[in-house]
Amino acid sequence: MNPDSNEKPICFSAHMDTVHPIGLFGYPPVRYDEEYIYGPGTSDCKGGLASSFMAMTALDEIGFTKRPVKLILQSDEENSSRNSNKTTTAFMCEKAKDAIAFLNCEGYRENKVVCQRKGIRKYKFEISGKACHSARCYDGSSAILEAAHKIMELEKFKSEDGITCNCGLIEGGTAENTVPEKCTFTADIRFKTDKQMEEAKRFAEEIAAKSFVEGTSCSLTLVSWRYPMEVNEKNLELLNKINEIFEANGIPKHEFIMSNGGSDAADITHYGIPCVDNLGTIGLYEHSIRECAKLSSLKESAKLLSLIALNI
Repeated sequence: MNPDSNEKPICFSAHMDTVHPIGLFGYPPVRYDEEYIYGPGTSDCKGGLASSFMAMTALDEIGFTKRPVKLILQSDEENSSRNSNKTTTAFMCEKAKDAIAFLNCEGYRENKVVCQRKGIRKYKFEISGKACHSARCYDGSSAILEAAHKIMELEKFKSEDGITCNCGLIEGGTAENTVPEKCTFTADIRFKTDKQMEEAKRFAEEIAAKSFVEGTSCSLTLVSWRYPMEVNEKNLELLNKINEIFEANGIPKHEFIMSNGGSDAADITHYGIPCVDNLGTIGLYEHSIRECAKLSSLKESAKLLSLIALNI
């Protein structure tokens, strides 16, 4: 909206992709009752997309022309933009580079906004060993056993405020009576700061290089990654401005919170654009077949977005 305005733009953003495989929800995939709308991505994050359109419609209908309003849509957020090799996030940052505010519309938590998120690095460990018959297992080198040692070391990271690691996928072996020659597993490592990111990277590389089982080796591949959304002055100043707007219009002040999940808001923040997150819809059971969004929160989200755009 208002592309000819010389003022700095305000940006709304949401992602269109979901984690759900096609067909999981049956047909029709979307249904609703008096209180909720159910379906893939209704909360994460198509609800935020819909409320952004509603906010822009409201702004257009009242004749708002003060500044540009951009809706920036993301097509591969759920896997940290792995499919596009991060070109989608680079596109978003470029389009929003001069923005006075970037409002990311992930799922809303009542009277709270996210200004801090953990970053993510997902690694694939591919282990090679030496296969032989189980009857002579002492002559082999088990890739699965080596993976088990590595996983136990990685899984020691469990700090809510620091580094965490979850090894969520594993595959290996060929037969019950064969010492496994190959094993692959993935590690999801999360961290609060760039400093912790470097520590996590260094540790993953050390674990990959170290052999716990003689005769095994390992290759390490970075599958996907996302910056941490660190606390910074630009985002805190934006939150303070938003709370001033809310207070002046009878809306409760919103509390700063942290999320351990990843988001494009981290890339936007890392690029230096003022950003707050989680201004979309109230939802339940994200990433499950029961995913839903509260219908009334669509208009409430649209009200907050349009109010900020009007007054910032």
